[in-house]
Amino acid sequence: MSIEPGIIEDLGARASRFAAAHRYCIITDAHVGAIYGERLGFGSVIRIPAGEKYKNRETWAWVTDEMLAQGFGRDSAIVAVGGGVVGDLAGFVAATYMRGIPFVQVPTTLVAMIDASIGGKTGVDTPAGKNLVGAFHQPAAVLIDPTVLATLPERELRAGLAEAIKHGVIADAGYFDRTVAALPTLLAPGGSTSGAMRSLIEGSVAIKQAVVARDEREQGLRKILNFGHTLGHAAEALSGYALLHGEAVAIGMALESRLAERLGVAEPGTADRVRMALSCAMLPSQVPPSLDPMQLVTFTKTDKKARRNHVEYALPRAIGHMAGADTDWGIAVDDADALAAARIMAVDPNT
Repeated sequence: MSIEPGIIEDLGARASRFAAAHRYCIITDAHVGAIYGERLGFGSVIRIPAGEKYKNRETWAWVTDEMLAQGFGRDSAIVAVGGGVVGDLAGFVAATYMRGIPFVQVPTTLVAMIDASIGGKTGVDTPAGKNLVGAFHQPAAVLIDPTVLATLPERELRAGLAEAIKHGVIADAGYFDRTVAALPTLLAPGGSTSGAMRSLIEGSVAIKQAVVARDEREQGLRKILNFGHTLGHAAEALSGYALLHGEAVAIGMALESRLAERLGVAEPGTADRVRMALSCAMLPSQVPPSLDPMQLVTFTKTDKKARRNHVEYALPRAIGHMAGADTDWGIAVDDADALAAARIMAVDPNT
């Protein structure tokens, strides 16, 4: 793990230091490739279309076939340069190409820097849901250059802040408070490359690394990282990916913290503090009128967290602390309770 300015300018040397290979396949998307293409001259570049809807088995097959056509062997390595979609898909290609080759993550969005690039989860989406086909495949290195956030659209930046807020809720109340206090600076002009942003990245990375180190394959503690993602993934998929991942997770955190209070799991006021933080980051916290709460809850049945006809949720006990230590950090919830919470948090289409 490296977090320092200027990595993108010296990427070939950095990648070879962590993943020595005969050849490098650089996987990026159309947007990122257009910005950083000239810096990616140390390998063969494969560009995929930008957007979550292209993180699927068809794109995985196309990239794999393209690598085979170009003669990449088992002595090759993949360098993923892009956001979470690129990292997830390129990692899955690396996990499966010739039974597995090394890869390096070079995240270019905030959500990828502090969440998607860390922990070795790779995969693609299917019509049934997000990330239902994939593998654990740890990157040889994660190279984070905060200066690339200068070109990140504001909406994408705000979406990334949802994951930082999540990290505070699940593990560190002090980090949560510091993140909320820093939001005006982070969202101001120049905030994306400020010292405050560097501190946020370092804090979130430290939290996620600590959780993953204790439970790499999500058999227990790592489940807490799913806070906001059960109903959030449903909202993201049902929106046709019109919602960015972070926006959907924001909605999911608001709903799931309200659900935790309804079940008597969370301290009173926890949900209001989560919603306050999301509001300060200008992120959504209600189910939009285009999404039906019943459909959201029904969609969770296809989630990887479904067990024995119940969906397991990662729910907070308080800011900085998660519930469920006695149930391996997953709490089975009846659909009726989830639906009640979703309806409370739904936007009235008549208002």
